[in-house]
Amino acid sequence: MSSERPNGLFRNIPAKVAAIPMIITALVVFMGGSLWTMAYSLTKSKLLPKWKFVGLDQYERLWSTKRWVVSIENLFIYGVCMLIASFVIGFILAALMDQKIRFENTFRTIILYPFALSFIVTGLVWQWILNPEFGIQSIIRGLGFTSFEFDPLYNADIAIYGILIAGLWQGTGLIMVLMLAGLRGIDQEIWKAAKVDGIPTWKTYLFIVIPMMRPVFITTLVLVAASIVKVYDLIVAQTGGGPGISTEMPAKYVYDYMFGGQNLGQGFAASTMMLLAVLVVVIPWAYLEFGGKKRG
Repeated sequence: MSSERPNGLFRNIPAKVAAIPMIITALVVFMGGSLWTMAYSLTKSKLLPKWKFVGLDQYERLWSTKRWVVSIENLFIYGVCMLIASFVIGFILAALMDQKIRFENTFRTIILYPFALSFIVTGLVWQWILNPEFGIQSIIRGLGFTSFEFDPLYNADIAIYGILIAGLWQGTGLIMVLMLAGLRGIDQEIWKAAKVDGIPTWKTYLFIVIPMMRPVFITTLVLVAASIVKVYDLIVAQTGGGPGISTEMPAKYVYDYMFGGQNLGQGFAASTMMLLAVLVVVIPWAYLEFGGKKRG
């Protein structure tokens, strides 16, 4: 007597039933909200949503606004620097932690602790640290180096890098933990084989370990990229977008126009562009993660 395989549609019925509320929420809230936003970005909505169709006028106005262009430039600078620096620092810290050092738990907690703080707290802390009157500059000058200058938040040309310092301080700990989990998942036999073959440690990391950690790197990339696109609290707490508009970001532009400028149409257009930026990251990740598995 042969037992028939259950149809794929009827497998894991309890799990699929349990997932129904989440699926409905995602479709109604996320998909519905996104489509509603994109639709009203084509209108001349001001204080309240109003279906007065104007086509792509809001997008033309958006890309002709200096503040928006500066915010995109800042997002690019912050994003590229944040990705590269956080990955490098996070991986180096994880590699050091993976050496089974003493007091590992203590060091790991200290490095991860900033991630537990809100961006508002982080921004205010680093606003104080980078203040030339009583921060790092004041302390160094108090030691006798009277010509020392370090006031990135008050210099429009480098203010975005002051934001970057605070972002790295908060986010690098999480990346370290993710990288450390990936390193701990590497089979110890690989390390032993590399030592027997006389392969230097740095080559083992570069050509063997890092390629094996591809899933960890992709997941970390998506998390960091999503946090970069929506960065808002850090800007408000540290500089408020200043000096001038030198540290403006797209998320702050959206908030200011939707709630401060009472121009919903312009805010919807800007948020739609932010959604496209997120999709540029998420779609390749989904393809690499799920498309590759199906082909395999």
